[in-house]
Amino acid sequence: MQIFLTISPSKAPLIFPFHPPIPKTPKTQRTSLKTLSKPVNSLKGSPLLPAFGRAIEDDEYRLARSQVLRKGVDLEGYSIEGLSIGGHETCIIIPEFKCAFDIGRCPSRAIHQNFVFITHAHLDHIGGLPMYVASRGLYNLKPPTVFVPPCIKEDVEKLIDIHQTMGHVELNLDLVALDVGETYEMRNNLVVRPFRTDHAIPSQGYVIYSVRKKLKKQYMHLKGKQIEKLKKSGVEITDVILSPEVAFTGDTTSDYMLDPRNADALRAKVLITEATFLDEGCSIEHARQHGHTHIDEIIENAQWIRNKSVLLTHFSSRYHLEKLVNERFSFNCRTFVKLYQSCSLSSRQKWCLLQRVSNLCTLRFIKFWAHFVQH
Repeated sequence: MQIFLTISPSKAPLIFPFHPPIPKTPKTQRTSLKTLSKPVNSLKGSPLLPAFGRAIEDDEYRLARSQVLRKGVDLEGYSIEGLSIGGHETCIIIPEFKCAFDIGRCPSRAIHQNFVFITHAHLDHIGGLPMYVASRGLYNLKPPTVFVPPCIKEDVEKLIDIHQTMGHVELNLDLVALDVGETYEMRNNLVVRPFRTDHAIPSQGYVIYSVRKKLKKQYMHLKGKQIEKLKKSGVEITDVILSPEVAFTGDTTSDYMLDPRNADALRAKVLITEATFLDEGCSIEHARQHGHTHIDEIIENAQWIRNKSVLLTHFSSRYHLEKLVNERFSFNCRTFVKLYQSCSLSSRQKWCLLQRVSNLCTLRFIKFWAHFVQH
């Protein structure tokens, strides 16, 4: 099992890691600088200055954000792209499925995805939805299919209606209220099912499954012509095999890991889950009170994880590169100690578990979702 972290850099606006610096806009030569100095100086002490400062920061944020190299990362055969910063925006894109999980601010790459899965109604996860729908219409793309928890469907319809009324535009989408345990066929070899998560407001995660058919055991001894004859007579000769490929939790406490009904999320090839808090500066209790997960809880529950790769997202904006690097070594030690102490397993089983999650202790830093504007 591999664990990947998404990193937020320390200075703003900056693209990390190892991206070229943002080119500065060349200053225009002016013939009369003195004529500008008086109006600018006259603003000192003015309440407008903080507003101007915020506007400049927003401008820099947009500039930096537009220059993020969204090459993403390849995990288990899937190219995973996007952006995820706790409280700012989350949008996770998987081009192979033509889908995005949540859509906080509608990054341009999301517009070309046919499916969007909304985990919950907080703005940093759903705020970009009207823009996403409108942009697909602008580019003459087919109306998207948007999945939401059933309890918010009516409110989402109202949201779309408000934007249609205000903008005098037509926003076309197929809005699907998909409940936990229900199945939706995305295409003939792909289905999705929601699973239960635990956040401050109603929420759910999603598992995407590949679908294949396998000949039933009782017919395996038959020859091709015999099988063809049975098929033509209407006999069901195959079993449908669902294999969990990618699971996405959205915002949640770690309780979802202890729910046996969520076993598929923990055995998918890739688990994309949140780790909002990473150090001892915020307690597990604090994380739980706010409906989030502390990375120590992931360590403690590692025995239940069967995924080949785990991608950690939604880091709090309080974390910066230097702190993460400094935390790396103490985190490695805590990992082994807590894994060993928290499991009621035999010594051999504990050793196997430690081997299986050894990559978690190396904290591989990757070129992925590395943009953050420091406040």
